[in-house]
Parts: sequence; C-alpha cells; structure tokens
Amino acid sequence: MRGMVKFFNIKKGYGFIDREDKQGDIFFHATGVLESGYLEQNDKVEFEIGEGKNGKKKAVKIRRVK
Repeated sequence: MRGMVKFFNIKKGYGFIDREDKQGDIFFHATGVLESGYLEQNDKVEFEIGEGKNGKKKAVKIRRVK
C-alpha cells in the first residue's frame, strides 16, 4: 500500500499516513519504519497494514519511495 506522511512527532515517535486508497489516515510508530532516520511530512511511503496491541490497524514495514 502507498501513502504520504501527514504528520510525524519525532519526540513521541509516532505519526499518521494519508493512505493513497482514500480510506483515511493510518497510525504508525517509528519502530515500524524500516530505514534509519525519521520520516518527514509529505514523504511518499509504501507500507503494510498490521494490528496494534489495542486491535486497531497501523502501518508497519514502512519505507520511503521516490
């Protein structure tokens, strides 16, 4: 799945991705990013959908795309 980083809080280590399929934003945690460094607002990304501890969907295996 693809999308664009809408928001990322470096201090708290989480953010949201605006999904390309228009199914709304999806939460992600910094631990779900495969590359070193941080994502920034408007970065284009590919990701998979996983399930968080609370049972809600979250983005995992996130990587930047060009």
